[in-house]
Amino acid sequence: MKPVDEQLALIKRGADEILVESELRIKLERGTPLRIKAGFDPTAPDLHLGHTVLINKLRQFQDLGHEVLFLIGDFTGMIGDPSGKNVTRQPLTREQVSANADTYKEQVFKILDPAKTTVMFNSTWMDKMSSAEMIQLAASHTVARMLERDDFDKRYKGGQSIAIHEFLYPLVQGYDSVAMRADVELGGTDQKFNLLMGRELQRQYGQEPQITLTMPILEGLDGVKKMSKSLNNYIGINDAPGEMFSKLVSMPDSLIWRYFELLSFRSMEDIAQLQADVEAGANPRDIKIILAEELVARFHGEEAAANAHRSAGNRLKEGELPDDLPDVELDAEGELPVSAVLNRAGMVKNAAAARDLLAAGSVKVDGKVIDRDFVFQPGVSYVCQAGKKRFARILLKKP
Repeated sequence: MKPVDEQLALIKRGADEILVESELRIKLERGTPLRIKAGFDPTAPDLHLGHTVLINKLRQFQDLGHEVLFLIGDFTGMIGDPSGKNVTRQPLTREQVSANADTYKEQVFKILDPAKTTVMFNSTWMDKMSSAEMIQLAASHTVARMLERDDFDKRYKGGQSIAIHEFLYPLVQGYDSVAMRADVELGGTDQKFNLLMGRELQRQYGQEPQITLTMPILEGLDGVKKMSKSLNNYIGINDAPGEMFSKLVSMPDSLIWRYFELLSFRSMEDIAQLQADVEAGANPRDIKIILAEELVARFHGEEAAANAHRSAGNRLKEGELPDDLPDVELDAEGELPVSAVLNRAGMVKNAAAARDLLAAGSVKVDGKVIDRDFVFQPGVSYVCQAGKKRFARILLKKP
């Protein structure tokens, strides 16, 4: 295995917080592979690049010689993760969880090495837990302790309901670490409370407490809000090669280095050189193409990456967006239909012309042909093409 300092440098890349780093060093100095846990509730069948921030870190641990335990929360998925939610999350059925889990496994092995990955399901041990054992687990923490969680606290003070089963979620996630004998657990910054629960329960069960490593939440293509399908600011790992390429090349310049650090497998030295190139006058768009080609190759293969220019949804001659893509901001009280947006952005002569282009399939948003029913949401940035030559990045400003 690599020297401890070299391992720590890669582990800390892009990480938000490591608790406790001195304990992690001790574990690494033993020279034996660590058991690295990350859990995913299969609440949706498709992953986007925001999800891969955690998976990329797992791959880095694999490259350092450690064992990855990829936990699919088929049991916790039926509880519903309350993290960051201001309402009770709807639980999934066993059938929904099972179908989504199969899709997850197919997608994550585009990043992880299957030979170095152990896929686990927390129903394996939770289905065997008796009612008495579950009550004993619930007795390990108080309601006051649970209300220290920010989202629970806000809901309680705001008079919003908190279902009893939601308190079980962090307890079960923590117990997963006991059952898996995890050395390190990874999660997003919104999972810190749950990750620390694992440390506490491992102590109570006589185990050495795991290290918790939190990764930042990746911003979407608007550069502001977390990447989310519901906000239409996402890049799906199953997006077509040209669509993925187009979205990455059209992202705001402010995201370039954030995306490189969290999504690229290039060394930080290589990334620093690219930054220096931009500071010396290189076109930022050329740097985005480097990242786009790397990610398209990862999820679709080298041949697809080589042809991504041609297959990009928004294209000029070689599948490229214009270098001088204009940014247009529009005031809006709420969502707006596409015809109104194109008209107000000056991309068409009038609303009637917009409707004609839409009927002809000549309007694209983020690389996809859209129809007249498409609506723009406030606070989300969209790359738009009307006809063959009119392009703009459009943002509806919130009131």
